[in-house]
Amino acid sequence: MDVLVVVESVFGNTRVVAEAVAAGLADRVSVRVVDVVDAPTAISGLGLLVVGGPTHAFGMSWSATRRSAVEQSGGAVEPAAVGIREWLAMLPPGAGAAATFDTGMSRLRISGSAARGAARLLKRRGYRMLTRPMTFRVAGTQGPLIGGERERAVAWGAGLAQQLVGSGIS
Repeated sequence: MDVLVVVESVFGNTRVVAEAVAAGLADRVSVRVVDVVDAPTAISGLGLLVVGGPTHAFGMSWSATRRSAVEQSGGAVEPAAVGIREWLAMLPPGAGAAATFDTGMSRLRISGSAARGAARLLKRRGYRMLTRPMTFRVAGTQGPLIGGERERAVAWGAGLAQQLVGSGIS
């Protein structure tokens, strides 16, 4: 059973979460992590599609929020032309299982989530959500992840694998 994890990460925190989720999945399924700029839009035969990105301005990033992140970094990161919002818009209709996650600042308990927005777009494209969207917390705009979040991501990935294998999806 193959799982594809597509990740958008500006400061590296969301990528750390994606790798941790993949580590949790890898004990039971074949998994590959790919950056959104390199992600294929023609996908088929997957047991699960996992999509993750940072929460920017209460939702998925867009070109202006990615430019703002570059400015906040003092030019330490390169702006990405494509985020999960744009990639999902290019994704053809599918019928597989999916899960979404995001990263957000720990001190802010506000509405808005990149993961919830991505889940809505995936459902519109015909995907069945395996679980509710998940948020992993970072200490500040540029991170790092707060203590225990990497381990929580591994456990979440293991739980996804359990659901996937237990459901008989292939």
